[in-house]
Amino acid sequence: MSWLRDFVDVREPAAELAQLLSMRGFEPGAIEGAPPGPLAPEGRHGARPRHDTAASDPSDDGVIDFEITANRPDCMNVLGIAREVSTAYGRPLAHPPAAARQTESSTAAPLAVTIEDPDLCPRYAAAVAEVTVGQSPAWLANRLLAAGVRPINTIVDVTNYVMIELGQPMHAFDLDKLEGRELRIRRARGGERLRTLDGEDRALTADMLVIADATRPQAIGGVMGGRESEVGHATRRIAFESAYFTPSSVRRTSKRLGLKTEASARFERGADIGAPVWALERACALMEAIGAGRVVGEVIDRYPAPRPPTRVRFRERVIERHLGQRVDRTEAARILRQLGFTLEDAADGWEVVVPSFRVDVTREIDLVEEVARHAGYDRLPATFPVLRAVPRPSDPRIDADRLVRRILTGAGFAEAVTFAFIESQAASAFAPAGEIVAIAHPLSEKFAVLRPSLLPGLIESVGYNRRREQRTVRLFEIGRRFRASAGETRTVGLAWSGAGSAEHWSAKPRDVDFFDLKGVVDRLCGSFRLKPSFVRFPQDAEGARYLVAGRSARIEAPDGVVLGVVGQLAPPVAETRDLPRGDDVFVAELDLDALAAATPRADVRVEPLPRFPSIARDISVLVDERLPAGRVRATILAVAPATLERVQEFDRYRGRGIPDDKTSLSLRLTFRATDRTLTDAEIEQAMAVIVFALEREHRAVRR
Repeated sequence: MSWLRDFVDVREPAAELAQLLSMRGFEPGAIEGAPPGPLAPEGRHGARPRHDTAASDPSDDGVIDFEITANRPDCMNVLGIAREVSTAYGRPLAHPPAAARQTESSTAAPLAVTIEDPDLCPRYAAAVAEVTVGQSPAWLANRLLAAGVRPINTIVDVTNYVMIELGQPMHAFDLDKLEGRELRIRRARGGERLRTLDGEDRALTADMLVIADATRPQAIGGVMGGRESEVGHATRRIAFESAYFTPSSVRRTSKRLGLKTEASARFERGADIGAPVWALERACALMEAIGAGRVVGEVIDRYPAPRPPTRVRFRERVIERHLGQRVDRTEAARILRQLGFTLEDAADGWEVVVPSFRVDVTREIDLVEEVARHAGYDRLPATFPVLRAVPRPSDPRIDADRLVRRILTGAGFAEAVTFAFIESQAASAFAPAGEIVAIAHPLSEKFAVLRPSLLPGLIESVGYNRRREQRTVRLFEIGRRFRASAGETRTVGLAWSGAGSAEHWSAKPRDVDFFDLKGVVDRLCGSFRLKPSFVRFPQDAEGARYLVAGRSARIEAPDGVVLGVVGQLAPPVAETRDLPRGDDVFVAELDLDALAAATPRADVRVEPLPRFPSIARDISVLVDERLPAGRVRATILAVAPATLERVQEFDRYRGRGIPDDKTSLSLRLTFRATDRTLTDAEIEQAMAVIVFALEREHRAVRR
C-alpha cells in the first residue's frame, strides 16, 4: 500500500480498496499485512518519496494480491493499479522521478548497440553506468519481498524494482564481460548455446532472439540473461538494457525452452513500446538515489521504425446504446483522460489517442468498456435491448442437446464436462494411431492430443468418484471428439458403474449390467423416434479393443447407419485408468448428428387409446448360440402382419436338454387390431408364418 501511495493519495484501507477495484473488473486475492522490517515513509501525492531507512509503522501497510487477466498487461505493475485507483477516486496520479537525460542515436558511446532483427525487437534502449554493487537498503528490499521477489544486490534489485513499479522488464550486463563492448540484437545461430542465470545450459535455435556481444549470446531476449555476463559484487561497470520484444517471439521461445520468468510473462502479453527509455531513466535515477552508481554518457535509444499511436473514433451515442443509460459527456471524458487516453473533441464524440501501454484497446467498444468500468457496473440499469430485427431461429442442435440432457438426467445420470485435451496413452485405446490428432505445442504430456472419444474423460471421472467411496456413478457428457479422417463429431458419451438399481430392504442390491445401459440407449433413441438395432460385433471390429467381446454391440438406425457403440469397458483399459480392481464399467457413445439425421421427418401422429383387447402368444425356439437376438426379432417383424404390436424377449436358456451349440430363446408376441377383436384363427395363421420364417432364415426349431 505504501508503494501505491507513492503515486496516488489514497488513505482508504486495503479491504475497501480491493472491493472498489473488484467492481472495476479486477479480481483481488488475499490481503496480507506488511512485511517485517523498516519501510519507506509514505510519499506525499505529487512529491518524490523519501528513500531512506527511517523506520515507519508497518501496521498501516498491506499487500493486495491481484489476479491480472492476460489482456491487461498494463496492470501488471504498481503504476497500472495506481492509475485505476486514481480514476476510481477521481484523484491526480503522480509519476515516479526519473533522471532527465538526453538520448543519443549515434555510435559514439561507451557501448555500441545494433538491432539486426527489428521484427523481433523494434526498440532497444541501453545506458552505461559505473557502479558499486552491494546490499540494497531495507526499504527497497522490503518492497521487493512484499511483491514476492528475493533481493539479490543493488543493481539487480533496481531492475526488479522498476519492473514491478512500471511494468518494464530490464536487465543489467557486466560491461567488462561483453566482448567488444557491444550488444547485437539478433537471431541465434546454429549450434549456439547459452548458460542462463538459473545455471541451465540451453540449446538455441534460429527462431530465438538473443542479445549477443561481438562473438556469443549473452541473454535470451525477453526471457532470461546469461551467467557469463551476470552482475556480481566484483562488477564495476554495467550496461542497462530496457527494450520492447515482439510478444509472439517471447512466447514461442519461453514455451520451447520451458522457461517462464517474470520478464517473459510481461513481454509475451504485450509490453509498452513507449516505456523503455523512461524506465531506463527511472532505473538510473533510483540507482543514484541509493548510492549504487552513476550513469556515464547518454541513454542509447535504437528505434528504427517508430510506431504511430492508435487512434479510435469514439461516438457519444455508442455509450448509451451499449450500456442502456446515458453517461455524462464530461464524466466519460474525465475517465478516459485519467486512464491515460488523449481526447480531441469531435462533433459526435471524440478522437481518442490510445496510450502505448494500452495494447488491449483497438476498437470503439473497448472504450465503451473503459467508461462502463469506472462509471460503475453496479449502477447500470437492467434494461431489455431494443430488437430491430426478428431473431433467427435457434440451431436445431441446441434443442436436440436439451432433449438428450432431459432424458439422461431423468434416467439418473449426472452431466460431466471433461477436457478436450488428453494424454496420448488415454487416447490410444479408443482410436487407431493414424486417427489421433496431436497438438503441435502441448502444455504438457497430459494434454498432448485431442480426444478421439468422450469416453476417456468420463472413465477418469468415474474412477475419481469411485476412489472417493462413491459406489454408484452414472455420468454423461455432450461434446466433440476429434479424429483425423472424420474431423470433429458431436457425440454423447455415457458411463455407468456400481448398482443397477436403487438399494431397498426388500431385495439384495444388483450390479449394473449390459442391459441396464442398453435400456438407457433405447430410451434415448426412442426420444428421437427411433427403434435401434444392437448388433454384436467381433473382437477385432471397430470399438472392440476397449469393450468386452460378447458384452458389447454396435448401435444401428433402422436404415443401417451406425449410431455408436455400447458395452462393458475392457478390464485392461479400466486398469490403465486407475479404476478399482473388479469394478465393471459400462459405457456407450452415440453420434448426435447421425442420430438427428436418422430421425423420421414425418409429423408425429397421435392415436387414440386402443378399444380392442390384445392377444399374447409365447414362442420358444432353438437357435445357434452365436445368433444375435436382434436378428431373430427383425425376421419376425419382417414377416408378421400389421397386427403384431410388440416383440419382447423374456427368457434365454442354456443347459440340460439343450445342445452345446444351441440356445433356447423365448419371445412374447403381442397382437392387436385397431378396428376389431382378433380371432384365434388369425393369430394361429400369423404364428405359422413367423415360425416358418424363423426355420427358413435361421434354422430355428420350435420347442
